[in-house]
Amino acid sequence: MEPVRVAVRTADPIMHAGLTSFLRTRPELVVVEPGELTERDVLVVHAERMTPQVVAELRGDGAQTRVPKVLLAGEVRENDILTAVECRVVAVLPRARTSGEHLVEAVLSVVPGRGLLPADLLGRLLDTVRQLEHAVPPAPGVGAAGLTAREVDVLRLMAEGCDTAEIADKLCYSERTVKNTVYGLTNRLNLRNRPHAVAYAMRAGVI
Repeated sequence: MEPVRVAVRTADPIMHAGLTSFLRTRPELVVVEPGELTERDVLVVHAERMTPQVVAELRGDGAQTRVPKVLLAGEVRENDILTAVECRVVAVLPRARTSGEHLVEAVLSVVPGRGLLPADLLGRLLDTVRQLEHAVPPAPGVGAAGLTAREVDVLRLMAEGCDTAEIADKLCYSERTVKNTVYGLTNRLNLRNRPHAVAYAMRAGVI
């Protein structure tokens, strides 16, 4: 498999140098400049918190709007999570609890379109979506008919924090079947990643 192209964006020059230097040591990655990225590459964004400036950077401009992002954050509040997902953030990693291996895993997870959220942040995402459900009526026509029974089962376990192997074990499927199920529903429904799929299912009222 070809190396994944990745770039780093942070306002902290020391953090930028450290992240870039580390990522360059990994043979499965190739570090490039942010302006060279396409939607098939990955942008690692480091930020202490989700300020308006950080949100603007995550949204990107032109072609960078579609570039998947991995957010390495010092702090992520409840109302930041949906914004991050909408900005094409496919993985949110708490800086204090993230090792180099975890960061590389998150970057590589973008390739099959997985997306990663720590269990506590996934819980906050679901709480936020539940609040939106009560505040905003669901869109017309959105309901269980948009998802198969298998997809609902997979999404329900995903919402509980299960990873691919755990979902496969609980449902007696192969891991490939679980991955194909997630890939199929995210493509069919134009969802960005796993957290976005869980949010969609919550708003549709199927989990």
